[in-house]
Amino acid sequence: MKKVRTRRRFLHQAALSGAGMVAMPAIARSSQSANGRIRIGLVGLGGRMRAHIASLVRIADEDNVEIAALCDCDRKRLETAPKDYPELADLKYVTYTDQRKLFDDKSIHAISFSTQDHWHALQTIWACQAGKDVYVEKPPSWCIWEGRKMVEAARKYKRMVQVGMQNRSNPFVREGMQKLREGVIGKLYMARAISYKIRGNLGKHRPTPVPEGLDWDAWVGPAKMVEYSPFMHRRWYWISNFASGDAANQLVHDVDKVRWGLGLDLAPTTVMSLGGRFPPAEDDDADTPNTQAAICQWAGRNLLVTVETRHWYTNSEAWMRDKYPFVSPNQCVGEIFFGTEGFMIFPNYSSYYTFLGPHNEPGPCGFADPQPDWWTESIPHFKNWIAAIRSRRHEDLNADILEGHISTTICHLMKISCLLGRSVHFDPKTERFDNDREADKYLKREYRPGYEVPETV
Repeated sequence: MKKVRTRRRFLHQAALSGAGMVAMPAIARSSQSANGRIRIGLVGLGGRMRAHIASLVRIADEDNVEIAALCDCDRKRLETAPKDYPELADLKYVTYTDQRKLFDDKSIHAISFSTQDHWHALQTIWACQAGKDVYVEKPPSWCIWEGRKMVEAARKYKRMVQVGMQNRSNPFVREGMQKLREGVIGKLYMARAISYKIRGNLGKHRPTPVPEGLDWDAWVGPAKMVEYSPFMHRRWYWISNFASGDAANQLVHDVDKVRWGLGLDLAPTTVMSLGGRFPPAEDDDADTPNTQAAICQWAGRNLLVTVETRHWYTNSEAWMRDKYPFVSPNQCVGEIFFGTEGFMIFPNYSSYYTFLGPHNEPGPCGFADPQPDWWTESIPHFKNWIAAIRSRRHEDLNADILEGHISTTICHLMKISCLLGRSVHFDPKTERFDNDREADKYLKREYRPGYEVPETV
């Protein structure tokens, strides 16, 4: 069978992909013209912010945007920002330690958040209320209820809220999804999302004095107050007070692509998930599963979705590590779609491959050459966000907050099922469980005074 390739240079394609330039009415309340310069504030100067900065700097001239403000509750991070992010060295920007003051700045049109999961909902709502468009990292919410409030705020204030599910803007991923819809592997009946990354032992919580310059109260924000420790500060991804662990860290990308590829517009109705913390990381103080598996089904759809994460040594699946690596040889991450005529894999953020018939003969594929790095692979996604800011149509966003909310809901359902140790049955229209008060308790969290996500946004 003939092998069809669609090989293109990534950066050239990035400039053309997913951004859909259209006629441009007025931007936001603080801008004079949709053709005017869009001034962006950045909140949360952590590792992921490097991709935000690298993307925005590279599109600055072509898309007429600028990084105009930085905000972090750690003064030292603001002081070292030009060193930590060399792209900032020649830029002029103002700094804030209080994000609410940044939101009050009328000269800022949009905010890009790279903060902890437990902060995403409240700060997105605050920014929408202040008339700012938003780019918020994945996962957008800590719990299901928060995600719905984010959607409500985006619609009420007519804000363009893009979720950092950057796969949705990659030209090769988009091409692969179109091939699925065209039936390249026949009728779809199953999909699998996996994330196998070596995490190892994450450490212990040993309280120490709060470092000079860090506002720990502001960092903890809506979550339950805990004593400071480097473990809490740096390993928050795997602490349930602040995040949902690997179920909503890497896997949210993979679950999102599975839902996209299968054309699932709602959350599943049944989820069964089991997992826990298993050796050799059993002696650390992280409290989210490092090994977890889930099965998901949708009402009225004759298909099955499985999801799995592992944290230690493992085999590859469908060559998605050994032949088609993600980032490093020790990581097996991606999605597998199964059809009546073959299967398709998305082994990273910028390629797809198909294998057809009983002998797995190579079929159509598309891949970037060279592969984009962590810091430039988000360029198409930021370009798409900027285009939607100008068009003022949330339908133009590749990862609108509603899409991000639905996909993240699947991850939260996995988390809840695992906590309960049994299946959960969910109504995706009401976003509550079917006669299950025990499960309903996990839909929302308790907030610290002053940091409450509002019932009415």
